[in-house]
Amino acid sequence: MSEIVYAVVVTHRRPEQLAASLAAVATQTRPPDHLIVVDNDNDPKIAELVARQPIPATWLGSARNLGGAGGFALGILNALAGGADWVWLADDDGRPQDADVLSTLLACAQRHGLAEVSPMVCDLNDPERLAFPLRRGLVWRRRVSELRSDGGGDLLPGIASLFNGALFRATTLEAVGVPDIRLFVRGDEVEVHRRLVRSGLPFGTCLDTVYLHPQGSDEFKPILGGRMHTQYPDDETKRFFTYRNRGYLLSQPGLRKLLLQEWVRFGWYFLVSRRDPAGLREWIRLRRLGRRERFGR
Repeated sequence: MSEIVYAVVVTHRRPEQLAASLAAVATQTRPPDHLIVVDNDNDPKIAELVARQPIPATWLGSARNLGGAGGFALGILNALAGGADWVWLADDDGRPQDADVLSTLLACAQRHGLAEVSPMVCDLNDPERLAFPLRRGLVWRRRVSELRSDGGGDLLPGIASLFNGALFRATTLEAVGVPDIRLFVRGDEVEVHRRLVRSGLPFGTCLDTVYLHPQGSDEFKPILGGRMHTQYPDDETKRFFTYRNRGYLLSQPGLRKLLLQEWVRFGWYFLVSRRDPAGLREWIRLRRLGRRERFGR
C-alpha cells in the first residue's frame, strides 16, 4: 500500500502511559509512515522519548496547554501539511490491543469504502467490556459481544469513537475540519462526529479490532431504572468543561433534537436522584455559557 499514514498522539503529563502507547503504535505490522506527538506540557523528556521511536517521528511541544481539541487540531494540520493520505488518532492513555490494528482498519476502510473507521474501544483491564457504554435506542451496550451482535458482520456503520484509534482519510478531514480548539477538552470528539454525520460520508466501527482505553463509564449515572443515563464527572473541572461544552453542542444543527431529552435527564438526575437543586442551577449556568459561546476557561 503506497498511501502515507501519519499517526497523531496527544499527551499531557502522562509519560509512562505515553511510552506504552507509542510502543504499540510504532510496532504495528503496517507501521505508520510518520508519528506526530503533540505535547501539551512542552516537556523535554517527552521529546527524548519521541526521538527514540523506531519510526520517523516529530515532537510538537506546546508552551500553552491546547487541550485535546487543540492538540489534535495541531497534529492533524501538521500531518496534512506533511502529505498524509490517512491520519490515525490516539490519546496518551490508550493503545492498540495488538500489532495488527492499523492494517485491519486500513483493510476495513478499503473493503467498505469508508471515509473514517474506528476500532472498538475496550476496557484496558477487561477487553471484553466496552470502555464507554453505547446506547442503541433505549438499550445500552456494555460488552463486545453485544456490539458484534448489532453489526451482523465486520462493520457497525454510522457509529464511531473518533479520538481513540480512529483512522481518517485526509480528504475526510478536508471536508469535516479539525477539532474546535475552543472546546479544549470534553465534547470535542462529539462535535467532530456531528460534522462527520452531516457530511454524509460513510464511516463506522470495525468489529475485528480493538483499541484499549481505561474504563470511562463511571461518569454515566443510571436514572429511571437504568433506562436512561446522565453524565456527572466527580471532578469539578471536568464537570465545567463537560456541561459548558454540551450547552454549545446541543445548540448546533444535528444535535438540537436531543435538547428536550437533555433537560429531562439532567433535571431528573439533579432533582430526583441527587436532590441537588444547586447542582441543577450550576448545570444550567454552565450550559448557558456554552450556548452563548462564552468559551473562556
